[in-house]
Amino acid sequence: MNSTQFVLRTVAMSFLFTGALAQAASVTGTVTDKTTGKPAAGDVVVLVDVQAGMGEVAHTATDAKGRYTLKEPGSGPYLVRVTHQGAGYFIAAPQGSAQGDIAVYDVAAKVKGVSIEADVIEIETDGSQLKVNERFFLHNTSNPPTTQWSPRSFEIVLPAEAQVSDVGAQRPNGLPTSVKLDPDGPKGHYAFNFPIQPDDGDKNTLFQVGYSLPYSAGKYTFKSEVTLPADNVAVLLPKSITFVSATPEAFRSVAEDPGIQTYIAKNGLPGKVLEFTISGTGSMPKAAQGAGGGQQGDGGAAADASAPGNQPGGGIGNPINTPDPLSKYKWWILSALALLLAAAAAFMLRKPVGAPAPVAAPAVGTGTSQIGASAQAKPCTLLDALKEEMFALESEKLSGTIAPGEYAEVKAALETVLRRALKRK
Repeated sequence: MNSTQFVLRTVAMSFLFTGALAQAASVTGTVTDKTTGKPAAGDVVVLVDVQAGMGEVAHTATDAKGRYTLKEPGSGPYLVRVTHQGAGYFIAAPQGSAQGDIAVYDVAAKVKGVSIEADVIEIETDGSQLKVNERFFLHNTSNPPTTQWSPRSFEIVLPAEAQVSDVGAQRPNGLPTSVKLDPDGPKGHYAFNFPIQPDDGDKNTLFQVGYSLPYSAGKYTFKSEVTLPADNVAVLLPKSITFVSATPEAFRSVAEDPGIQTYIAKNGLPGKVLEFTISGTGSMPKAAQGAGGGQQGDGGAAADASAPGNQPGGGIGNPINTPDPLSKYKWWILSALALLLAAAAAFMLRKPVGAPAPVAAPAVGTGTSQIGASAQAKPCTLLDALKEEMFALESEKLSGTIAPGEYAEVKAALETVLRRALKRK
C-alpha cells in the first residue's frame, strides 16, 4: 500500500468514525431511592433495544450521586432499566436533552400498607366448563414507600378444581406481562413472585388469573376467599346466568352495564369466605370484550377521568345514573389485548443483571425459554410485528414523543388489526 492509498483510507475511516459519533446519542439521568430519599448508588442501568429482540445494547452503574450515562448506538426506540435490590424499574429512553430520571424503592418481603382495592371475578360458560378471569388490583401505600417482593409477594386462593391457563401482572407504570403462578400449600393455594411497588397516584399493581372449572351439572358454588383486606369483591356475569349469594346481604346488585350483571361485596376480610352459586349458561357480550375505556391499557397512561375516586359518592357502588364505578378497571377487566404485550415485557423482567442479550434468565414468569426465544427473535409473523409496534408506541407515549391525538389514532388502528389477526389465528 503506497502512502497515497494509506492517506485516503485513513481519511475515509475518519469520516466513517465521525459519522458514527454524530449518530450516537447519550441518555443521562439520576436514580433516586424514594424509600430513603437519597441517590441510589451502584445500581446497574441497562439500555434495552425495543426493536432488536429486547436486547441489551449498553449498560453502566450509577455513581455516588445516583447519576448514569448510556450511549445509544442508534435511533431507538429504547428503554432504560435500572435494577435496585433485585427489582427492575423501567422508563422509555428520553429524547433530545431530556433527563432519564428514575425512582426506585427498597425491597422487603412484607410491608405494611398492602391491600386489595378490588378482586374482580368475571364468569362465563364454555360448553361443559366455566371460564373464569379473576383480576386483583393491589394498593401499596407503605410509608416509607417500599416494594414488597418475595417468592410469596401475593398469595391467592382459587377453587381446588381450577385449571389455570393465563397468568399476568402489571406494575403501576409498566406494561402487562405474563408471570408465573406457583403452588403454595394446599390445593388451590398459589403465590406470585412479582414485585408490588408503591402506588403511583391512583395507579397500582395488577394481577390476572384465567382458569376453567368443570360445569357439567350446570351449577357451581364458589367460595371466594381473599388473603388481604379487600375493599371490593366484584362478580361479573352474562345476563343469562343466575347468581345466588349464600348470604344475601353480602352481595348487592349494581347497575354497571346493560349487557352484564354486576354484584359487589364490600370490605372483604382475610380468611372470610364469600359463598355464591351460579347456574345457567351464557357468554359475556362480545361487543363489550376489548371495549374497555382504554385509558390505562398501556400501563403508563393517566388515570381515567371517570375513575371511582373522581366520582360523586366515591368508590364502587355509586348510585344509578352516576358515572360507571367500575370504569377504572374496565380496561383490564374486558380487554382481550392485555397479555399481547407480555412477551417483550416478560423478557426484560426475566433477564439477570449483566447477562448476555440472547440468554433468558430464571423467571418470574411461565414458559421462560419459549417467551425468551420469542422476544429475542426478529418479527416473523403479523402478530410478532404488531406486538413490537404496540410496544414501540407505548414507549413513545411514555417519553412524550407522540401527540395524544396521534397516539389514540395509531393505537385504535393497531388494535383493530390485532383483533383481526387473533381471530384468524
